[in-house]
Amino acid sequence: MSKPILYSYWRSSCAWRVRIALALKNIEYDYRPIDLFSEESKYLDEAYPDPPFLPKELDKRAYSRAIALHIVSSIQPLQAISIHKMLNEKEAGYGDSWCNHFVTRGFYALEELLRKYSGKYCVGDQLTIADINIPSIIYNAKIYKVDMSPYPTLVRIAGTLEEDPRFQAAHPD
Repeated sequence: MSKPILYSYWRSSCAWRVRIALALKNIEYDYRPIDLFSEESKYLDEAYPDPPFLPKELDKRAYSRAIALHIVSSIQPLQAISIHKMLNEKEAGYGDSWCNHFVTRGFYALEELLRKYSGKYCVGDQLTIADINIPSIIYNAKIYKVDMSPYPTLVRIAGTLEEDPRFQAAHPD
């Protein structure tokens, strides 16, 4: 199989998740930067099945998907760069407040999910598609000065992921 090409914007949370997925699968890839302002991972799990991103147990598969979808559809879109920029143009600092509010709101629900289903990682002790979504949303929470003290489970899991060299290699910095 040929080496995949990742066309990516350096700070894209979606691309960040793909970089983590590639690292977890030990897939070497060619990186092609793109500029989002001038112009995921199901395929990876099917083309490269080991290690799997979804647990074998049906309930854990569902929890992994639920956590991942909560992040990518309920938290991340509400603090996109374009929304932040538009709101700050209307009133200085309003974009930061907006993003902080919606990340905080999303984290309350996320913390509840993680309390129920986490082990070492988001769902038990296996890295899943849910874990791939954690670093980028934590990064954005720091940008928008979200108080992380109400989310000890999320903070613990994020800390565990930060120690993994594959997650470190995927970091946009």
